[in-house]
Amino acid sequence: MPAAAIVVIIILLIIFSVLKVLNEYERGVMFTFGRFTGIKGPGIITVIPFAQSMRRVDLRVVVLNVPKQDVITRDNVSVKVNAVVYFRVVDPGKAIIQVANAFDATSQVAQTTLRSVLGQHEMDDLLSQRDKLNADIQTILDQNTENWGIKVANVEIKDVDLDETMVRAMAKQAEAERTRRAKIIHAEGEAQAAQQLVAAAQSLAQQPSAMQLRYLQTLADISHERTQVIVFPLPLDLIKPLLGGDRNT
Repeated sequence: MPAAAIVVIIILLIIFSVLKVLNEYERGVMFTFGRFTGIKGPGIITVIPFAQSMRRVDLRVVVLNVPKQDVITRDNVSVKVNAVVYFRVVDPGKAIIQVANAFDATSQVAQTTLRSVLGQHEMDDLLSQRDKLNADIQTILDQNTENWGIKVANVEIKDVDLDETMVRAMAKQAEAERTRRAKIIHAEGEAQAAQQLVAAAQSLAQQPSAMQLRYLQTLADISHERTQVIVFPLPLDLIKPLLGGDRNT
């Protein structure tokens, strides 16, 4: 091989070892003789061979699946809960210098935080206040990962698994609650009907003629019934003179 070709190959190898290309979502953490000397990128950057080294850091949002965790709630209910954490690196220097593996560290903190936060709440809160629990977990995670240059954007609790015994107990509780509400509604309806009857009775008592009309209407309604025997009351106003005559005799 000609000497000129060898020289060209050596020059190309040196250029490729010196020049690095970083994508728009990447940053390069630079170390010169082992000391942190800054962050470069994106685009083409230079790395001096044998003197400098570079660590690539991805700045895109990472979706972390937190595996199911055994959680005992404050009311002593055992459940299995999993979640999803969305986070990204905001300080590449800290993400490389302060922690050996930022992603694994975030995953472990997310698991322990999930168990700790949910263990302070009752079972009903896990089912009805997920937004609040998500916000609490996100705040604690963000505080713990701040020193690693990581920003936790969002946390979502996915599934809450209960055993069969607890599912049946909750079904019975829901049924009892529906029965209680039905009885309350029925009682309220009876109370309103009684109030209306009292008001109607008072109104009829103040108007004797209205009472007579009501009596005649009742007789008309009874006459349309298909019965052989009809029993109807006799108004006291009609028999009062007769009762008074008996007493006088």
